[in-house]
Amino acid sequence: MKAAAGVGLYFTGNGVVFAALLPWYPLLVDRLSLSSWQFGLVVACFAVGSLLSSALPAALIARFGAHRVVIGGTVMLGVAASATAWSANGVMMAVCLLLLGCCDAIVDVAQNVVGISVQERAGRTILSSMHALWSLGGLLSGAAATAAASAGADMRVWLALIGIAAVLITIVGRRLIGGYASPRRVADSDADSAVDSGIENESDSRGDDPSGSTAARGNRGGDGAAGRSKRAILLAALPLAIVAICGAAVEDIANNWAGLAAVEFANVPAASAGIAFSIVIGSQCLGRFSGDVLVTRFGAGRIARLGGGLIGLGGIGVIAAQEPVLLLVSMGALGFGSATLVPGALGAAGRLPGVGRAGGVTLVNWLMRVGYLGTSPLVGVVATGAGLRWGLGILVLVGILTMVFAKRLNVRRT
Repeated sequence: MKAAAGVGLYFTGNGVVFAALLPWYPLLVDRLSLSSWQFGLVVACFAVGSLLSSALPAALIARFGAHRVVIGGTVMLGVAASATAWSANGVMMAVCLLLLGCCDAIVDVAQNVVGISVQERAGRTILSSMHALWSLGGLLSGAAATAAASAGADMRVWLALIGIAAVLITIVGRRLIGGYASPRRVADSDADSAVDSGIENESDSRGDDPSGSTAARGNRGGDGAAGRSKRAILLAALPLAIVAICGAAVEDIANNWAGLAAVEFANVPAASAGIAFSIVIGSQCLGRFSGDVLVTRFGAGRIARLGGGLIGLGGIGVIAAQEPVLLLVSMGALGFGSATLVPGALGAAGRLPGVGRAGGVTLVNWLMRVGYLGTSPLVGVVATGAGLRWGLGILVLVGILTMVFAKRLNVRRT
């Protein structure tokens, strides 16, 4: 179906931009002379930007329509990524990543709105595969950027070309979708819901279908009558948020620290260090494509517990690595193990008793955002005081927490 392919190009273009920047981090750290804790604070600005933009997506979509927001936001994403390559100091890099986070969050909401519209018109689920295509776009872009860096390409020229390519991919996607569905009608619905109940953007993990926002409007009063207090709902949502934070934390650590770990632990040249990130996002992509089948067959809790075990083993492998093979195999375990955690947690949040679907997803989504916001700064602080191996030892704790709380993903609405 052409429209579904168009939505897939939206997600692919979005994944391409940020992933094109990540393999250059080791070179930027070296050029700007950033310490571990400074780098941790700088890259955390991406997450801060996504939080600060919380009120913007629904308003922009309601005003301009989802398609225009996707295309315009992708243009701004390319500009922000390209500007990062021109950073003269850590502050400028932080500002660029802040803008990048804002634009990424806005595009994420808009492309999901379009996906929901096409999905409802087609009468079949497509969003799970769309999120996998986001990972695939990131994998291909990260691998290409790694090859470019290894070949001595100019970072500024490369990121500018990737930004242009992402915009062209998005425009082609728009033409494929055509007038198949009416995303503005969905956008208006989402905008009203966002104002009323605080529904905001999903995680960069792209794991859940936000199409329940309209239904939530009808559930708010009835669900409140179930007699569950806010405290009880929060206590029920917290374990799900912990699992979601664990999944997002693995992705965040891989984005920001995988390249540096490859250089420091396995003596991989800085220009080629992006291969570590590519391995993580590639294995995550495979995990997402196969995740629906595995969860259907074995259950979300069991697959999440297995994922937690893989994360723990991957973390041990990373901090013990002395050569590239063990490091890269461990990175693969991290990516595959974390693939289903955020989608599983957000899906379970939509089934929490006593709260509407959109309300549950919103609550867990925001707890997740706040929780993983401190991941990179924490790794940076520990790495500064005790070394990067100890800093990345946090991955082992993440795996353990995932296994402890995985069974809470088996939520059934009552």
